[in-house]
Amino acid sequence: MNSLLDGVPRVITAGASLLEESLRAQAVETVPVAWRPPLPGTEDALARVLADPRRPEANARAVQRLLAAHPQLVGVVRASEILPERTFLHAGPPITWERASGPMRGALIGAMLLEGHADDPEQAERRIGTMTLDSCHHHRTVGPMAGLVSPSMWLFEVRDAVHGGTAYCSLNEGLGKVLRYGAYGPEVLDRLRWMDQVLGPALRDALLRAGPIDLRALIAQALQMGDELHNRNRAATSLLLRELAPAIVEAAPAHAAEVLRFINGNDHFFLNAGMAAGKVCTDAARDVPGSSLVVAMARNGTDFGVQLSGLGERWFTGPAGVPDGLYLGAYGPGDANPDIGDSTITETSGLGGFAMAAAPAIVRFVGGEVADAVNATRSMYEITLAEHPVYQIPGLGFRGTPIGIDVTLIARTGILPVVNTGIAGRVAGTGQVGAGLVKPPVEAFTAALTALANSISPQ
Repeated sequence: MNSLLDGVPRVITAGASLLEESLRAQAVETVPVAWRPPLPGTEDALARVLADPRRPEANARAVQRLLAAHPQLVGVVRASEILPERTFLHAGPPITWERASGPMRGALIGAMLLEGHADDPEQAERRIGTMTLDSCHHHRTVGPMAGLVSPSMWLFEVRDAVHGGTAYCSLNEGLGKVLRYGAYGPEVLDRLRWMDQVLGPALRDALLRAGPIDLRALIAQALQMGDELHNRNRAATSLLLRELAPAIVEAAPAHAAEVLRFINGNDHFFLNAGMAAGKVCTDAARDVPGSSLVVAMARNGTDFGVQLSGLGERWFTGPAGVPDGLYLGAYGPGDANPDIGDSTITETSGLGGFAMAAAPAIVRFVGGEVADAVNATRSMYEITLAEHPVYQIPGLGFRGTPIGIDVTLIARTGILPVVNTGIAGRVAGTGQVGAGLVKPPVEAFTAALTALANSISPQ
């Protein structure tokens, strides 16, 4: 007590800054503590989850599996090998045609035409009810934007060398008027048919010669070359092309030039392989009872959904928001569809918006300033349980990317995950209209927290 009275006072302040400012004006040393109340309405659920004795060990186990996962690109396979008959997969939580947005409808129409189930868009709309629609995530698959997967498409196959899991993602078509953005014109279908007949078989045969490819090592290197692996994949695509090019020339000499030219002309080509890598990593952390770890974030153009490790395949949703960003040509916010796609698996696995500090040039694509990219990454350490030991950010002193989103930390801080994304036109057939940042709906995370609290057995 005497030492407290005799020494120079140091005061810890929390909450409103008025007290701290008054003390500093009197030359009193202060130690400010950032604090904010939990999200409104979450107090009881948060208290129950935090008091669950299983939670610390459950989260430690889930995060350990997430960090230990080692994704490898092992092949390219036809979707018909994993799809049930007459089934189309789509991005995000499950949705029906009646609730589907413009780009989702456009992609479904395009898939009907591609697979020969209809002769024109009007007939495709009438016959879509004969198909089964299901979420990509329900089939160990992810898809960018609309995420449409139909039987004739080829998929990257990624395997976790540690836990043995497998995940899939379609091949990237490029930018602009493409199926994943809801376009379905003749040029879109012609490109998809070429991918079916030329690109897919060439990559399959090349990977039989060159695979498996260590995606974890490739992603780590791309981060140090200026990618964040969601909206900037220029380095990763170049690295993948270096790995595949000799094998493509050997495996498909008649088509090697056009295949290499297509990949080289598409800086986003790696995105889909990276998404499958993220999926296989987060799947390794699933199904740990009591864990509050987020293992999936996905959007279908209408809903934004999340899944937790401790709650199986249950989806918790809120309305998808419209991204804020940069628009192409004469397009503007009025042309934008609400957020869409499974590509938020990158953020869920510690990349994308969570790694923007590694890719300052990303602001030229999604808007903002370089400082915004750095601040976005720094804020994500507040809602995650770990730092990735392999995915490191040079500009932050090689600190690991923030990974392992904890729904309780979101509730305690009010900080929502940072997501950078492409923007699809809201009218079916438009294609891409821009790119930017989007804020997830808080309702999805609070609903997940409440469900986790309700799953806890009374002591």
